[in-house]
Amino acid sequence: MKIFVSGGSGMVGRNLISYLRKHTQAEIFAPNSQELNILDYGKTESFIKKIKPDAVIHCAGLVGGIQTNIEKPYSFLFSNTLMGLNLINACVNQRIRKVINLGSSCMYPKDQTSNLKEEDILTGPLEPTNEGYAIAKITVSKLCEYAKREYKLDYKTIIPCNLYGKYDKFDPKKSHMIPAVIRKLHRAKKSKKTATIWGDGDARREFMYVEDLVDFISYALKNYDKIEPITNVGLGCDFTIKEYYDAIAEVVGYTRGFEYDLTKPSGMKRKLCDVTKQKKIGWKPKNSLREGLEKTYQYYLDTYEV
Repeated sequence: MKIFVSGGSGMVGRNLISYLRKHTQAEIFAPNSQELNILDYGKTESFIKKIKPDAVIHCAGLVGGIQTNIEKPYSFLFSNTLMGLNLINACVNQRIRKVINLGSSCMYPKDQTSNLKEEDILTGPLEPTNEGYAIAKITVSKLCEYAKREYKLDYKTIIPCNLYGKYDKFDPKKSHMIPAVIRKLHRAKKSKKTATIWGDGDARREFMYVEDLVDFISYALKNYDKIEPITNVGLGCDFTIKEYYDAIAEVVGYTRGFEYDLTKPSGMKRKLCDVTKQKKIGWKPKNSLREGLEKTYQYYLDTYEV
């Protein structure tokens, strides 16, 4: 089996490639952006035509935390839309049978307090702080949906909850919440300073260890016909930002308590994915929050604090 993974140098891509090489006999194609720029449609289709993959997994994307999304909405909308459109259209033209497209929980309407169900997409306004990224992800998921209607190609979109883990970004300007907090609390412990939480700490989030997502992707490849066209993947439970800070503090060994910066945005109040479809096909994540945080902190120490 030949598998093409876009975004092979990103967190999900790198973990996925490692997992597939360890657990399958598949031939993996994962060119970096210098070897294949999927913003270029001609080169993208030529590559797909040349290798003729049995499956394509679209992980590539321009990603970042709240602050970067606020500062660069044009870039997030343009780049993520174009990458997705180019890759999906190339797969349609070459009649690739299996495509797994990675969506994002930011595709859901803002201020929704109930669990996020796949049919809730496009039923309300998006969270303004990451609207550009969300619109791009929705657009590409719709292209996958319409490929079945028009070309009888059954492409899947997986919507993972927030992720963290090995190969995550710890740069405070680019990182998401968990790696940012790991770095912040580790440095606060070393400098004996008090760490600050953005917002009031009451917003709720669902974070899954990245190895669990790649395990699900592998499971989806083997059980492709059982997967719904759009499927949430997550833990099915969430925690407040303050609870994440407390859990990370325990792993890191930070004990000085927290201050709150109420001038900073908290983002959506809650983002908990409904995982009914995931449970229906018999898959569940393997790592607890504590286990995932310990592995991620060790990766941070080994990579950034050597």
